[in-house]
Amino acid sequence: MASALEDPTLEHNFKGHKDVVTSVDFNPNNKQLATTSFDRCLMIWNLKPQTRAYRFTGHKDAVMCVQFSPSGQLVASASRDKTVRLWTPNVKGASTAFTAHSAAVRSVNFSCDGNFLVTAADDKSIKMWNAHQPRFLLSLKGHNNWVRSARFSPDGRLVVSCSDDKTVKIWDTVSRECINTFTDHRGFANFVDFNPSGTCIASAGTDNTVKLWDVRINKLLQHYEVHSAAVNCLSFHPSGNYLITASTDCTLKIMDLLEGRLFYTLHGHQGPVFAVMFSRHGEYFASGGSDSQVLVWKTNFDRIPYNEVLKSHSIRTNPDPAPHITDIHPRIPHLHTSGPQMIQIDPRKHIADMQSSDPPVVDFGVGFSSKPKALNSSGMETQLLNIF
Repeated sequence: MASALEDPTLEHNFKGHKDVVTSVDFNPNNKQLATTSFDRCLMIWNLKPQTRAYRFTGHKDAVMCVQFSPSGQLVASASRDKTVRLWTPNVKGASTAFTAHSAAVRSVNFSCDGNFLVTAADDKSIKMWNAHQPRFLLSLKGHNNWVRSARFSPDGRLVVSCSDDKTVKIWDTVSRECINTFTDHRGFANFVDFNPSGTCIASAGTDNTVKLWDVRINKLLQHYEVHSAAVNCLSFHPSGNYLITASTDCTLKIMDLLEGRLFYTLHGHQGPVFAVMFSRHGEYFASGGSDSQVLVWKTNFDRIPYNEVLKSHSIRTNPDPAPHITDIHPRIPHLHTSGPQMIQIDPRKHIADMQSSDPPVVDFGVGFSSKPKALNSSGMETQLLNIF
């Protein structure tokens, strides 16, 4: 680690949810953060200090997942009420709801081009949707228990999913077939995702482990046992060099994937942590948990001095010397545990910057008088929310 690198710092501590925070995601413009909770609400926080936050109601049960579209023009949320909602947090503020599954919806994810959605649910199925209509396209069936998470590959050709059947599966969205199944977890995986290049997948398991596979050779690359309880969520840094995880052991941990080691352990939540996500460009990451708090951290450690970048480029373009370590990913399984080089960070022991805590919250949305309809060309419901 270069000496110029800095440790992560806690920037915001947002309080507004009334129950467990289940999911977090940054607007691509880096100005807002969306969060969901067991309290049935979706909240949008402005990262500018002392700026009001917005609370949206409409779901009839716990909201399990949230994501901004790549353009930032839509926010998708998935709920135990079996529906997915598409929110447009702007002057018009329309909200569209559709019944996506026959059981609780655990996961929703936009494709990188913003044209498609993939959802996963307790009905054991994964479904793809046209995000603009929205319109049902296809189902991926093969899991025999609840599906916890499903995510597109960067090019949209593949979907990775994980289930309570203790498997992680990769699907071809064209043939609709499962092309590989990983059974390395002793428990089930709570969350899976592709790395930014689409060459690897990572999973967070109830067996307290984090695993990385190379999808090109279908081999386990790295295996981390650094948490003391279930790992609930993970997020790749946009560089692909770091992975952050959230755990029931009340910590966040950051792994340096190039060196294959635990980098940081972060303390801040007063209970299990269920959600974590890097911002689109990696400057920030956010976390949420059972303490109903949303913490926003400044990354800092990804700041590499320009001379270090030039040195790295020189190494990579010169064919004579031996390959640089940052060019080589391990091709055999590696077991990684906590080591003496790991850095502990606990902002609770210091006076944190609390300027943006408890921002004024503006509530929007009312209960719907009718149940969301199964999706068809005329079965959408819309409500105007004048939020800005």
